[in-house]
Amino acid sequence: MSAMTAPAASARIKGPIVWLNMDQQELDDAYDQAAYAPNREQLGKRRLANSAAARLRLGQPLRFAYGPTAIEGLDVYRAEKPNAPVAIFVHGGAWRNGQASEFTYLAEPFVHAGAHFVVLDFSNVDNAGGSLFPMVEQVRRAVGWIYRNADKFGGDRNRLHLVSHSSGSHLSGCTVTHDWARDGLPLDVLKGATLSSGMYDLKPVRLSKRSKYVTFTDEMEEELSAIRHLDRLHTPLVLSHGTYETPEFQRQTREFAAAVKAAGKPVELLVGEGYNHFEMLETLANPYGLLGRAVLGQMRLPLV
Repeated sequence: MSAMTAPAASARIKGPIVWLNMDQQELDDAYDQAAYAPNREQLGKRRLANSAAARLRLGQPLRFAYGPTAIEGLDVYRAEKPNAPVAIFVHGGAWRNGQASEFTYLAEPFVHAGAHFVVLDFSNVDNAGGSLFPMVEQVRRAVGWIYRNADKFGGDRNRLHLVSHSSGSHLSGCTVTHDWARDGLPLDVLKGATLSSGMYDLKPVRLSKRSKYVTFTDEMEEELSAIRHLDRLHTPLVLSHGTYETPEFQRQTREFAAAVKAAGKPVELLVGEGYNHFEMLETLANPYGLLGRAVLGQMRLPLV
């Protein structure tokens, strides 16, 4: 399998073009990680095992509610030193899966480097009636809560950094392009963000099979496409993708990075050579990995 083409089970006749040079099947595959990452199940099991082991070493996290419903909570893995910077992680899962406890393994290098690591819980699109708006609103509200309450766990509210993967990077793109002044918060509430393997324009996603469980509307496509709201961006970005990700996830990242650069705002594009979508996330758990090194560098923390 090459880095840019999904494996073909058998020769087939190409259908009408739906997006760029893709027919419906190709576009559907381009928004389906399983078509490009055959080891997805293996990596999922490893993530759960590594997170369970990390909790034994780090201990159970502090749990705080940032909203009124049960899902609106966050896990805090604390660094030892007071007034430490805060990394806020937004997980992926096609907007449908994932919970904070599955990502403990990412916290360890940050805690040891002297940063608190916060993992958000939020609704999934199925429980939100097919809408992405509640999920975006929850992530934004969680960031606001952390800014206002960082002292409750020894965090420095003036050193908040957002870190994300996959559909979490879509939610985070919408968060870094939020008008924070509407919430009475500084425009640069986030001092940096590293968004990996995400989606920043919902138009092609709307045309794909993801529309079977996301109730896309014109308003949703417009408001929740980060690339269309760069005037509201006040956070330096690091964007990344792997060379074995789907062609659309690669293109989305490249074009978002190019648009941010063209807007005259700080952005760095990282390419993970030989990594698929899920393998990219594992590099965040390693201080010498592509994403681990990038985030620690952005936070001005030592490699440990």
